[in-house]
Amino acid sequence: MARKYELRERAENIAATRARIVEATVALHEQLGPARTTISAIASRANVQRLTVYRHFPEERSLFQACSAHWTSRHPRPDAAAWELIGDPRERLRAALLEIYTFFRRTEGMTGHVLRDLHESPALREVAEPLVQYWLHVREVLDEGWQAHGRQRTLLRAAVGHAIAFETWHSLTGREGLSDAAAAAAMVELVGAVEG
Repeated sequence: MARKYELRERAENIAATRARIVEATVALHEQLGPARTTISAIASRANVQRLTVYRHFPEERSLFQACSAHWTSRHPRPDAAAWELIGDPRERLRAALLEIYTFFRRTEGMTGHVLRDLHESPALREVAEPLVQYWLHVREVLDEGWQAHGRQRTLLRAAVGHAIAFETWHSLTGREGLSDAAAAAAMVELVGAVEG
């Protein structure tokens, strides 16, 4: 009986240590970005030795996967399926951009740092691939139903892609000082103007 208790307690300690490492890494990624987060900083913040971090996460990819799963569970992306139910493409885009821009505001630190660091880490790019696919799907959903054709359609598609980009939101709300709602309205107007 004592042996079972010891094994359970050890397993709980291992899980708690792993959780501390993941929490520390997520906090550092949000503050500094993945490329600027060191194993030493993670170990220090998690109050463990560097070797302990490596024992739990022997390669960068496994650490990124654990962090991504943890962070995504706390910050779910907007539900694109709900937008598909909105028939009018302008209204669909307006509703989507309001949710997307609210999401960007909540996740600005992490989103900005991950996007900045993607080109520096193949492991990060691999782990972020579902996120890339999500945004491609969002673009497809928001691209449906517009009446533009030919070159105008190409421009409209580019305008939709521009509207859902984090960098666009960051520019409009940061440098230009617009509210999320005003930025969304401006992008709806831009896409609508392309349609003609």
